[in-house]
Amino acid sequence: MEKKTKNPKLIAWKFALAAAIIVAAIVFLTTLVSIWGVLGSFPMFTAMIADIYGSVGYSITFLGAILGAIFSFVDAFIIVFIFAWLYNKLLE
Repeated sequence: MEKKTKNPKLIAWKFALAAAIIVAAIVFLTTLVSIWGVLGSFPMFTAMIADIYGSVGYSITFLGAILGAIFSFVDAFIIVFIFAWLYNKLLE
């Protein structure tokens, strides 16, 4: 007979925190790379970030990098927290 294994639940806030840190770091570093003009500058990605967060002050500046990181952190945390919560509910 095969034992039924129990699927482990996610700790939603820890999972969301880890994802939010990664997303904020990507937005921050991508903006800095665009400011410095190295590595191709990722113009399409920074244009997408500007479309999303431009209304709240994001621009391709150092202050914009900080604002983009903050807003993307909050957005990613909320979205991933909901995802982890839903995942845990579906395991029940």
